[in-house]
Amino acid sequence: MFAKSALSFEAIPLPERADMSDDASLAEALAFRDRMKTRHSVRDFADRPVDAAVIEAAIATAGTAPSGANHQPWHFVAISNPGVKHKIRLAAEEEERAFYAGGGGDEWIKALEPLGTGVEKPHLDIAPWLIVIFAQRWGEFDDGTRYKNYYVPESVGIATGFLIAALHHAGLVTLTHTPNPMKFLNGLLNRPASEKPVMILATGHAAADATVPRAAKIKKPLNEILTVVD
Repeated sequence: MFAKSALSFEAIPLPERADMSDDASLAEALAFRDRMKTRHSVRDFADRPVDAAVIEAAIATAGTAPSGANHQPWHFVAISNPGVKHKIRLAAEEEERAFYAGGGGDEWIKALEPLGTGVEKPHLDIAPWLIVIFAQRWGEFDDGTRYKNYYVPESVGIATGFLIAALHHAGLVTLTHTPNPMKFLNGLLNRPASEKPVMILATGHAAADATVPRAAKIKKPLNEILTVVD
């Protein structure tokens, strides 16, 4: 991505500028809030296909996220192949069995009870797309030498948020899944040792009879998540 010879600063004019009135700015903020309030983590997917172009556009949106030193330390693998999805399901369920057998600890497992999660992950087969998100711990210059990436978890987390919002905006639902450990994904998807898998994001259309846990609709009120210092 980077050439050592090109590591220099050059200022250019701001390419795009949103020049809104205060009222228009508030209206846009409220509209986006209301749109995102309709986002749900869904475990029940329809087998309706999703065009690859939709997934590509959403991942391109994720790629616009800010990152430490602009190193963009992420890679996304989008999978629609049924055979590969099934291999991921089998491996993920193996890790989940160990987790629910005690590896996760009693407190963590108890905390998951209101969400109705368990070992079986049929959505990994049914969802038309699985997007595996990798964090790049280091990169390479054009001459093959390594460079360090900075604020990798924070950067990848922001990009993942962009991706989830983009998929929701496209009318799709998502479910985050983080089997632990996830090293099996490197070999299965032929990703290098410099990359660490951090999430499997299932995405597609919700099934006609999809449900969500009642507990998942309980969100902290604004006064519990916001402190204003003016």
